[in-house]
Amino acid sequence: MVSRRVRNYLGVFLVWLLLVLVLVSAGVISLPIPAPSPDSYDHATVTIHDENGTRLGSVDARVADTTHKRYIGLSDTEHLPRDEGMLFTYDAAQNHTYVMREMSFPIDIVYIGADDRITSIHHAPKPPEGADGNEYQYPGYGQYVLEVNHHWTTERDVEVGDRVRIENE
Repeated sequence: MVSRRVRNYLGVFLVWLLLVLVLVSAGVISLPIPAPSPDSYDHATVTIHDENGTRLGSVDARVADTTHKRYIGLSDTEHLPRDEGMLFTYDAAQNHTYVMREMSFPIDIVYIGADDRITSIHHAPKPPEGADGNEYQYPGYGQYVLEVNHHWTTERDVEVGDRVRIENE
């Protein structure tokens, strides 16, 4: 038989647990979600060609192919090595808005349509110190979104309309 004191503690615990669950589901409070480990990502080689077929550049990209990996993205990453990036994949082309949440360096955000052509490019600066980055929004349309180092696209003359080839490793 359970004592009255234990039942009271259990009742208080359940009320607090229910309150936390309601506040989390309502978005009033958030619980930290750990970032995926770097070795949990698949990799792909992403190569960009101009309209004449000339190779403009290539990156080794971590593939963010789950909701959790897409949400975390490059947040809390200290830097992005040269010619590396992150490729966000979706089942179909659609409108997206990417933000600079917890970013400590600037990036280029490249939207790629289902036809493997670049639909838009944003040069996203590092958010100011103390900003959460969510107010820095970069919309676009695509089935894929490639994040690379800031001005990687400019240095290689990558433009809207260029063709992208993705090879899984």
